Amino acid sequence: MGGEKFGFLIWVSSISCLICLCHGYVPVDNYLINCGSHTNATVTGRVFISDQLASSHLTSPNEILAASNRNSVSDIYQTARIFAGTSKYTFSVARGRHWVRLHFSPFQYQNFEMGSAQFSVSSQTHVLLNDFTAKSRVMKEYYLKVATGNLELTFTPSGNSFAFVNALEVVSVPDTLINGEPPFAGSPGKFQGLSWQALETVHRLNMGGPRVTPSNDTLSRTWEPDSEFLIEKNLVTSVSKIASVNYVPGYATEETAPRTVYGTCSEMNSGDNPASNFNVTWDFDVDVGFQYFLRFHFCDIVSSSLNQLYFNLFVDSMMVVENLDLSTYTFNVLAAAYSMDYVTGSAKQTGRIRVSLGRSYVHTNYPTAILNGLEIMKINNSKSQLSTGTFLPGGSSSSTTKKNVGMIVGAMVGSLLALVVFGGLFLLIKKRGRGGRDGHSKTWIPLSTAGVTSGSSSGTTITSAASNSSYRIPLAAVKEATNSFDESRVIGVGGFGKVYKGELHNGTKVAVKRANPKSQQGLAEFKTEIEMLSQFRHRHLVSLIGYCDESNEMILVYEYMENGTLKSHLYGSGLPSLSWKQRLEICIGSARGLHYLHTGDSKPVIHRDVKSANILLDEKLMAKVADFGLSKTGPDLDQTHVSTAVKGSFGYLDPEYFRRQQLTEKSDVYSFGVVMFEVLCARPVIDPTLPREMVNLAEWAMKWQKKGQLEQVIDQSLRGKIIPDSLRKFGETGEKCLADYGVDRPSMGDVLWNLEYALQLQEAVVDGDLEEDNSTNMIGELPLRFNDYNNQGDTSVNVAVARKGRYEEEEESSVDDLSGVSMSKVFSQLVKSEGR
Repeated sequence: MGGEKFGFLIWVSSISCLICLCHGYVPVDNYLINCGSHTNATVTGRVFISDQLASSHLTSPNEILAASNRNSVSDIYQTARIFAGTSKYTFSVARGRHWVRLHFSPFQYQNFEMGSAQFSVSSQTHVLLNDFTAKSRVMKEYYLKVATGNLELTFTPSGNSFAFVNALEVVSVPDTLINGEPPFAGSPGKFQGLSWQALETVHRLNMGGPRVTPSNDTLSRTWEPDSEFLIEKNLVTSVSKIASVNYVPGYATEETAPRTVYGTCSEMNSGDNPASNFNVTWDFDVDVGFQYFLRFHFCDIVSSSLNQLYFNLFVDSMMVVENLDLSTYTFNVLAAAYSMDYVTGSAKQTGRIRVSLGRSYVHTNYPTAILNGLEIMKINNSKSQLSTGTFLPGGSSSSTTKKNVGMIVGAMVGSLLALVVFGGLFLLIKKRGRGGRDGHSKTWIPLSTAGVTSGSSSGTTITSAASNSSYRIPLAAVKEATNSFDESRVIGVGGFGKVYKGELHNGTKVAVKRANPKSQQGLAEFKTEIEMLSQFRHRHLVSLIGYCDESNEMILVYEYMENGTLKSHLYGSGLPSLSWKQRLEICIGSARGLHYLHTGDSKPVIHRDVKSANILLDEKLMAKVADFGLSKTGPDLDQTHVSTAVKGSFGYLDPEYFRRQQLTEKSDVYSFGVVMFEVLCARPVIDPTLPREMVNLAEWAMKWQKKGQLEQVIDQSLRGKIIPDSLRKFGETGEKCLADYGVDRPSMGDVLWNLEYALQLQEAVVDGDLEEDNSTNMIGELPLRFNDYNNQGDTSVNVAVARKGRYEEEEESSVDDLSGVSMSKVFSQLVKSEGR
């Protein structure tokens, strides 16, 4: 019997391949399964084999073959396979791209109402569906890259529910179908690593033409008409000239899209009016939180000669291509099939994508525009998900559906247990809170439990860890990214713990910050970092990719910054010296990030730990502000400050904040002023080995600034390279930032303006025009004895009480009665570098 089954499978596979051969493409793998059925089914010319013959692919503890009461010959939607527990299909496949198509059509079978089933589907590498419910007939199509010799599809019921599937397909796709690095739609840059992403088809449209079925597509795709997506249908006219389509070698092929797509189009209905001026717009529903791959299909079947058709293409009101002339893209071949790929610039914050065509003013004789086809595909997020949620592939679930009585009893018992656990946690957290105030070390609690009621240091309350669940990354994925926290991947060590360079499965390079249990920073900073960065998106703020709180770990995953910290480029690492222009641009970028924080929509956010070690540089030396563990939301409109315990870093700490424990945005301005002088002088902000008057960089630099001789203390590598006016404006701005009282300091917006002006002054004179008597050409050796700073860490402090501070480190020291003491005396009481 086994041999007969195998022989039948070979026969079916051969028939399917012959069918595809007539289309021109032969898939290496072609699994088509009619789930739950005892017979084969032929649909659009393709044979879906009986589930009985494909049973060798299935591993399931308890599955049911279900058949609908409706009789229909050769219909894959009349039967289904039901899974009461986690079940898995395994297919032996060649490495490369594959279509995975899942067919669902719910019906009632015995006690199973499939329309209410809730379940998840995943491959070895991606979550395809999470807590999915099929209310009506639907086909889900995915474009996956398989890196091993087999593909596993796991069906996992949610809670006490079950899973089902009517039919499934696993079919090879040419690896060249979607590849390269498409540009972002309407913004600079390209999307990296597309070939490793998983995609889900959201919309696939045949503009101006009828529905195209799989039997008329070499890759068995379905193309829907575009009429229901048009905002104003009267603005277009449909054109069909299928016979005129040309496939030019090196461009689109029949695998890109069939002739029936390129041979029809929706054309801008301008009539004969040369003054027509409007846009044709299609509107699409999409899921928020994802980027989307857009493929536009063009074929000029409306022009009688070359260079007649010019138009503009928009995505979400952003210009993507201006004055598009298809002739220039296709070697001057008329009616040549051509496709253009783009990716939305960032994760969608709204559930819509709008595509528009409009007239070009380059060629005004007859304004028109066309679009032949459009594909919109969802790209997996950074956690390899195509469906949001916290589902983990292979996760456990209930194996059988429960009786109503059992569910009621279980709910009652569960509620009682929850109350007991909640009460215990409340007492535990309260006790630990007292312990922290008494000076004892902090104890970690996983965010998934600790986030229930505890407040964050940002001034708001995390009511549930689920509020940040879309950022959670499994520990297994983090370990894979860092090779199980390989010490050779350590790129930094800070107060929180070690930072590792990693690479996620999709090729994204990341920086993984793993908390040290002995660190003085703990749960509050961890939660604040997640809370702050999950709501911010700015090109000069480091992006949070995700976090992990499994197994008592506290791990933060950020975008990887190729050039590390600003501090490492100033001193101590042996890196090449930055030019004055580069330093100004870095200061400007950092100021932009802080200005964005200070001018938020609701409340300002105060960073509280601005320093050169928390300013990171990407591969182009663009600056991004990082480390929001100490950040705090600013005062309300009717308040002038926030009263809070003092936190910050030695040398950067605002003296007014230190004395009065009153935090404002101007505290960040002070810290930024210190960074400015650190950038200019290229030395640590605190060096206790130097003579007393030089220990504190801010005080030392201010001394020379007030004398009007700041050029005496600048980095020697900048000697003769700074325009005097630029240095003067920079020094004046830094001096204002370091004013004793916050009310006398500028806003970050004013600082930003002055820095941009200093850059303009620097660039106003070319290098060859520097005057011989330029004061910056006359700087002698700095009267300093610099130490080797290769092993210098961050100098941070966490001052719980302003007037009487105690810094508990491995070697404890204290400063008694700090009121009225100069900052020089405070800064001279240095302790361990990584303490906060």
